[in-house]
Amino acid sequence: MTTKQTSWARGAALRGLVALPLVAGLVTAGWLLADRSPEPVAAPAPPPVVRDAVSGPSVLEVSAPVKAQEPGQGASGQGGKSPLQQWADQLSGPLDIPAEALVGYANGELALRSEDPSCHLSWVTLAGVGSAASNHGRGGGNLLGLTAAQTKKYGTDAPVAAGRALCAGGTDLGAGPGWWKAVAAYHPGSETELFRQRVLGMAQLYATLSLDPAAAGSPRVRATRFALGQLGLPYVWGGNGPDAGAAGFDCSGLTKASYDSAGVSLPRTADSQFRALPPVPATQEPRLGDLVFYGNPATRIHHVGLYLGNGLMINAPTEGQAIQIHTYHSKGDDYTGAGRPA
Repeated sequence: MTTKQTSWARGAALRGLVALPLVAGLVTAGWLLADRSPEPVAAPAPPPVVRDAVSGPSVLEVSAPVKAQEPGQGASGQGGKSPLQQWADQLSGPLDIPAEALVGYANGELALRSEDPSCHLSWVTLAGVGSAASNHGRGGGNLLGLTAAQTKKYGTDAPVAAGRALCAGGTDLGAGPGWWKAVAAYHPGSETELFRQRVLGMAQLYATLSLDPAAAGSPRVRATRFALGQLGLPYVWGGNGPDAGAAGFDCSGLTKASYDSAGVSLPRTADSQFRALPPVPATQEPRLGDLVFYGNPATRIHHVGLYLGNGLMINAPTEGQAIQIHTYHSKGDDYTGAGRPA
C-alpha cells in the first residue's frame, strides 16, 4: 500500500463526516468559501487566543489542470514498443501510475480528440479520476468508477467511455467552468465535492510531474503527495493529524507533517516557518511544494498553505471546514510571500 493509500485509508471515516462542510461553501459563482482563521500562538501556558481581524484569500476559483506532456504517437520503434508505450513506461514510475493505466488514459484523450476535439480532454483529467475512483485500478477495482448506466450509454472501453461522459453536452474541459461542472456531473452524490477536489489535485500534480519527471522523488513532491492525501480531513486548531491523535490538522500542522513525511523538519507555527525558510523572490511564482504565507512580516504571520501549482494551494482553512484546495492569492488579501523548504 502506498503512502497516499495509507493516509487516505486512515482518515476515510473522518472524510465522510466533513464532506458536507466542503459542499456547504459553494456559491453560484462556482467558488468554495472558507474564511481563514489563524493558527494558535506558540507559547507556554498561552492566554486566550485573540484572532486576527484580517484573513487571507478564501475562495477556490474554478480551475482546469495545466497542460501536460503530450502522449507519444506513431509507429512502433526500436524494441517493438510503440511511442505511446514508451511514453507510459517512462512516466509510470515518476507518476506512480501503472503503465497499462497510463496507456488507457492517453488512448482516452486521443479518442476524444478525434470524436470531440472541442472538448479538449486531457489524459491528466482521466488520471485524476482514476486516482480518486480506484487508485488506478489497483486491487482489481473499477478503473474510472463508471456506473452501469454510464457504461451502457458510453461503451465498455473505460477510458473512452469516461471521456465521453466528461465531454457530454458540448463541454469544454480546457476551461475552468466546464471542467468543474463536468467532474461534478461525472460523480454525483454526497461526496461529489471531495471527489472533485481529489481529481483536481492529482491531475494538477500529474501535469506538473509529466513535464519534470526527475523531480518525482524530491522532498517537495513527496510533501505535496502527503498533503493531497489529507484532503477531506477536518481543520483542527492545534491539530497535528491522525498519527498524533488528532482528527485533522491546522494550517501549519499540515505543512509541517507534509514535510516531516519527506524527511524535512520545519518549525511548528506559520510565523516560525516563514522566518526559517529561504524566501522565494517576489518576482517569481511559487513552485509546487513551496509554502505560501499570510499576515504582516513586521508583526505576525498567521496562516500558511502548500502551493500546488496553477495558482492553487492545499489549505487547512478554519474550524468547520475540511482540508481542501484554494486559490492562493486574490486581490485584497494579506498574502505576504512564499518560502522554499526544499
